[in-house]
Amino acid sequence: MSSPIGLLKDVVRRLGGEKAFLYVAKSREVANRGVEVISFGIGQPDIPTFQYIIDAAKEALDKKFTGYTETAGIPELREAVAEYLNRRYGADVKPSEVVATTGAKTAIFLGIAAYVRPGDEVIIPDPTYPAYPEITKLFGGKPVYLPLKFSVDRGFEIDLKKLEELITVRTRMIVLNNPHNPTGAVFTPREVEKILEIAKDHKILVLADEIYDNFVYGEVPFKSVLEDPDWRDVVVYVNGFSKTFSMTGWRLGYVVVSEKVVRHIVTLATNVYSCPPSFVQVAGAKALRGDWSEVRNMISLFRERRDFIVEELRKLPGFEVWKSAGAFYVFPRVKKLLDVVGMDVEKFVDHLLYNYGVVMLPGTAFSETEIGREFVRLSFAIDVKKIEEGLKRVRKAIDDLLQQRS
Repeated sequence: MSSPIGLLKDVVRRLGGEKAFLYVAKSREVANRGVEVISFGIGQPDIPTFQYIIDAAKEALDKKFTGYTETAGIPELREAVAEYLNRRYGADVKPSEVVATTGAKTAIFLGIAAYVRPGDEVIIPDPTYPAYPEITKLFGGKPVYLPLKFSVDRGFEIDLKKLEELITVRTRMIVLNNPHNPTGAVFTPREVEKILEIAKDHKILVLADEIYDNFVYGEVPFKSVLEDPDWRDVVVYVNGFSKTFSMTGWRLGYVVVSEKVVRHIVTLATNVYSCPPSFVQVAGAKALRGDWSEVRNMISLFRERRDFIVEELRKLPGFEVWKSAGAFYVFPRVKKLLDVVGMDVEKFVDHLLYNYGVVMLPGTAFSETEIGREFVRLSFAIDVKKIEEGLKRVRKAIDDLLQQRS
């Protein structure tokens, strides 16, 4: 008789996860030895959720608002999301086109689950947030990777010619994560407009994940897909509360689709999670309608951290650093250093962690191609003093490695 493990579907056996979480476990292992670990790996703001949001959740709990809600979300939240998107982007989103989800990752799951069939191809910029290709595989689709062009001067860009070359009769969807994780790129308005134009011409969909839409630092203007008057024809829009309001653990996001599609997304959601937590939805509505000064202050702080970490990284031998324009990551190329010290990128980041107490993520956590082997990702969602100390340790590690090779 087969064991439960033997009965697992092949696709589940092959499914990957987020390697970032592996480094959470590794860093805990090192910390348990008494080492003060400095982590550039974490993908969440270090600032606690703003107090007015916490107060709104407390008030909802005090009122015993703890039962099931509508699967699509309470009207107050759906209205607040539509108000925000329309105010910010001049869009015409209706509350009835918003579906609240248990985090933006669930919104991604619903978008891919609703549209991707076995054998369909999904074009995904490379490197990428791992959820897009892994969820695609889960539903029998095939991730098709579009390598981003990189230069220290221009950063990461979408190769629009290559994108069109990758489209086949099986192409179902293009993923557009903007601002981009892990590179920190903000794709230009022209790139966004051209991707939507290509999608319309080929009658395919764009899964647009704009979870970092408020983390934009001014070097590149940000254009939302919702600014396109025909977004309903091609866009499955994903966003959430984790980053902008530092609500990662609250698990609240949303997907926006044409009103014709909403009922099908809601039916799918009903079968997955019933509804988002009731009191969290109240807090989410308050977040969107509250005082945005704290959000603006956080973005300003992160811009200062971005400037500092880029300046310090550029002092490290073998690091090629582009000044990211959005999100809260830098993605330097370290191939020159790796070639000199004779390490692959995963051995290098393990060496930093186990010998110097510093966490950064290998590019292989975000790419299975050559790009993954050449880059590392650092989050600057940590205090500047920790950034300074962490990079001092990295410099010491590099100096030690170079000395050993001499």
